[in-house]
Amino acid sequence: MDKKTYYIAVGSGEILEPADTTGNFEFEILATPEEIDQLAELFEDQDDAEGDTAARAIIPYRLYHKDKENDAYDANLQEIYRMLHQLGTPETRSHIESMNILDGLRP
Repeated sequence: MDKKTYYIAVGSGEILEPADTTGNFEFEILATPEEIDQLAELFEDQDDAEGDTAARAIIPYRLYHKDKENDAYDANLQEIYRMLHQLGTPETRSHIESMNILDGLRP
């Protein structure tokens, strides 16, 4: 199946097609509709994980580095960036590599 160009805004979880790029975006990728569906699922999971971390944040005695909700949020965010790196243009891949966010991810 042919890949199309999409523009991604990670913070808002937006996946924009070229005709819709009136907003801000950080990354350009080339993806099939199935890959876009997978990325959309990761963004939905991230939204759920964000809600879990917000609920956990009101517990003052739990440390961030010993917190399964934050671990899930971080792992999901790394998966989003891993997928963006895999599908990204050379500029996108280079930018993500410069962020060092994929360090420590399993291949």
